[in-house]
Parts: sequence; C-alpha cells; structure tokens
Amino acid sequence: MSHNINTFREAYDEWERTLLRSTLERTPERDADFTTVSGTPVARLYTPLDLAQIDPIRDIGLPGAYPFTRGVHPTGYRGKLWTMRMFAGFGSAEETNARFRYLLDQGQTGLSIAFDMPTLYGRDTDDPLVAGEFGKCGVAVSSLRDMEILLDGLPLDQVSTSMTINSPAAIIWAMYLAVAEQRGVPWNQLRGTLQNDILKEYIAQNEYIFPPESSMRLVVDTIEFATHHTPQWNPVSISGYHIREAGATAVQELAFTLADGLAYVAAAVERGLNVDEFAPRLSFFFNAHNDLFEEVAKYRAARRIWARTLRERFGAQNPRSLWLRFHAQTAGCSLTAQQPENNIVRTALQALAAVLGGCQSLHTNSMDEALALPSEKAVTIALRTQQIIAEESGVANTVDPLGGSYFVETLTSRMEEECLAYFRRIDDLGGVIPAIRRGFFQAEIADAAYRFQREVDTGRRGVVGVNRYAARAPLEIPILAMDPEGETRHLERLNHVRATRDRSLVERRLAELRAAAAGQENLMPAILDCVRAYATIGEMCAVLRDVFGVYQEIVVV
Repeated sequence: MSHNINTFREAYDEWERTLLRSTLERTPERDADFTTVSGTPVARLYTPLDLAQIDPIRDIGLPGAYPFTRGVHPTGYRGKLWTMRMFAGFGSAEETNARFRYLLDQGQTGLSIAFDMPTLYGRDTDDPLVAGEFGKCGVAVSSLRDMEILLDGLPLDQVSTSMTINSPAAIIWAMYLAVAEQRGVPWNQLRGTLQNDILKEYIAQNEYIFPPESSMRLVVDTIEFATHHTPQWNPVSISGYHIREAGATAVQELAFTLADGLAYVAAAVERGLNVDEFAPRLSFFFNAHNDLFEEVAKYRAARRIWARTLRERFGAQNPRSLWLRFHAQTAGCSLTAQQPENNIVRTALQALAAVLGGCQSLHTNSMDEALALPSEKAVTIALRTQQIIAEESGVANTVDPLGGSYFVETLTSRMEEECLAYFRRIDDLGGVIPAIRRGFFQAEIADAAYRFQREVDTGRRGVVGVNRYAARAPLEIPILAMDPEGETRHLERLNHVRATRDRSLVERRLAELRAAAAGQENLMPAILDCVRAYATIGEMCAVLRDVFGVYQEIVVV
C-alpha cells in the first residue's frame, strides 16, 4: 500500500506541474468561493493521499457493522426502503385527519403530526395568551377528544406515527396511548416516535415551558416508561433539524445534536436505567440541506461518533444501542417565496442527500411552504419526489453508494474531528445545560447565521430566484385555504368536553399530578390518568408550571 501511495504521490505531483498548470494558464478557474454551505473550504481534488490516515476497517467498516459509518443495516435499502413520512397538520383535527387519509392513499408509509402553537406551548385554544394562533402551524389538540378525532380510522397497529411535540410531549403521548387503549390496540404493538427533545428548544427553537432540569425529568420519565411499556416506540427523537433551521452550520448541527443525545443517555443512566435497555429506542432527526456531499458526510460521521461514544463512554454492549437511526427532513430554511417552483428541485437534491446518507425515514418539504401550509397539490409533488428517488433513480440498489469517495470520506473524518472539538468545549463549560444557561449554543448559532446571511446579502453566495436570476412574475400555484369554521368547531368541542366530563374526577386527577410532580415518581401514570379523565392540555401544564416554574432565557449580547 505504501508503495502504491508513493507512486500515486509522484503521479499527482507530475499532474500538478504539467497538465494542471497548463490548463490554469489557458483557462483560469471561476472567481468563486469554493466552500460548502457551512463555509468549509473545498479542495480542487481529493485523492488517496487524503485518506492516508483513514483505516478502512476502523473508520469506514462495512454496512451493519461497527462503527456503522456505512449504515446500520447490512443490505441498506435493498431490504426495505425508508419510511416516507410526510409532516402534516393544520387547523382542526378533522382537517388534519382528512390530510392523513389522503397521504396514506397516495402511498405514504408513516404518519407525522404537526401541532399548532397553543398546543406546543401547553395551552388550550381559548387561552387569551394564544389568541389568533389556532391551527396556523399544525393541528390544535386541547384534550383527548381532539386526539380521538385526529386518529379516527387510522390504522395505529399498522403504521408508525411521529409526533413533533416537546414541552408537553408526555401529555400528547399519553393521549395517543389512551386512544390506542380505547381501540384495544396493545401498547407493545405501537410503533412511532415522540420528538420530546427539550434541550434543542433552549438551544434553537425556544418552545420551552419549564426550567431545563424539570424538563429533563419529564424526558427521562418518558424514556423509562417506554422502556417498560412500549418496546417498539422511540421516546425521544434527538433533533438537529431545528438547530440547523436556526442558522447553524452542518458541523454545529451534528455536534450540538449528538451532545444533546449524550446528555439524555447520561440522565437516564443516572436514573438507574441500563443503557442497553433504552438506547436501542433512541432516534435522531436531521436536516437535509443544499450541499449534497456535506450532508452525506454529516450523516455518516453521526453514525460513527454515536457508536464509538456509546461503546467507549457508556459501555453499551447491545449492537442496537450503537445504532444511530435517523429521520431527515429537507431544509425549510432553504425554501424561497420567490419562484416557488424552484423549491421542488431544491427538495429533490436534499432528499437525495438524505437517501445517499442512509436515512431511515424522510419528509420532503412542499414548494409552497415559504408562503403557506402545503396545498394538496404541493404535498403530492413532495411525496412523489421521494417515490421517484426510490423507484426510478437507482440509488437504493446498493448500500452506501458514496462510501470510499475520496471527497466524502475526507469530509466525514473532518466533520468527526470538528464535532469532537465541540464536545470538548461543551464539557469545559460543565455540560449541555450549563452551556445553555451561559448562551454558548445560541451565540455559536447566531454567529453562523449572521455569516451566511451576509454572504447572501453581499452576493457572495447565490440563491437562485433571489439574488441570482430573479424575475418578477405572478404567483401561479394554489395556496391552501383552511376551513374558516374550524376554530369555532374546535372551541365548541372543548367547551362540550369541559361541560360533560366528571369534574370531580378531573380535579382529583390534577391534584394527584401535582403531588407526583412535587415528588420524585415517574409522572407518566399520573398524566395518563388525567388524560383519561379528559383534563385539557392547558390544565395539566398549568399544574406543572405551578410546581416546576417557568424558564426565562438569559439574553446573551
């Protein structure tokens, strides 16, 4: 091998002195900034010389084998395609249920529920603090009755369901479990994922309620409960998506997401759980951005880092504990209101990156999402994008098709090194929560977002249709119109639930929740009892606010 490398080095030096030099003299390279989307310099050429320090067994390996750089399954998509899980939710439970039925009819293979802002903040729709926010960014769920309608007729024992909810995640999950209970579907048959990643809320999205320590308790409660009662359910989806959407680079998304995941593992181990009992059911959620090769490298580095850290730091023995399984969503922040049809192409390239990187499930954004919630036409095109990649492109025919690429392997190793450097900085600050309280993550993301936006504003980085090839043309795509009576119908249902439920039982269950929150026990049983009694999400979160308090972020300047 050393002889071959030396021979290649001689050939490379000769190529630079002769062919490359003469070519550059005749035709200079473009006056362009050759960097990734995140600003990482990209060399003119990558060769075996760049892989001299990479051990193909130690660092790259084989599919389904440690360190899982090339994927967690030996056969990749030859055995099973990724789950096509279109994120959906708007207006009332009835409207969103209809959208889910439509998507399943169109070939979607998993459900993914978006909730509106009142629900995300743990407030009932008629709370004055959330007036005017009904159904605008997801479906409104105030009580178990809404969840019953939302899931009506959907085969909970046949499809997996993802729910994007964080601060009140335990409550929303309890509603899902209660509906399954009503239908006689055993909990051990339920498959799905609860986002439930509260740390990234403090870092990027800001949809938090309680202080970090209390919120971490709720997350660990769900991990513990899932370990004992829902063996096929992922209780946490550790999410880098929103970190990237806030302006982070690919490396920051990678490092901050994995740091959050390791913090959840540490907290669960501190609770007394065996890492090999719960780690196999942790999952991840990453962004799929514009730079195809950078994104592929990010996913491959993520698998390798996670496997090594779980084995070396936490002593995990079960191979499934070392698997980093992830859902990907194409980058919402890359979509433009100008020339929205261009977003179809952006989404296709981003989805291709996720598939080449080995995602387990995928959501493709719709062309109109910079303007409104997706129309039926737009969401169908987005789903068809995945289906064309799966069935017509050929990329699912072989495992890790970019494995061994000089460029991709170099980027993968560089990302791992830069991620581990971030780990050291976070550890020096005392861990994830102390770093949050000091504004470390927020400042890093803000700096990266500012740099990127300056590049766009000055024209250094082109965005087609915005600062390149801009054109003024009338909008010619349909825009979703929600049922104007949806909020009225929802409020009538909420008032009916309050009027017809057993009020004394609700008060008793809420008192039990308060006592449990003030103690040390797992809160899931008390939350489930509240849900079954038709306590509302606002009532339950009000109890927890009283006990835990409300978090106020320290402004970092």
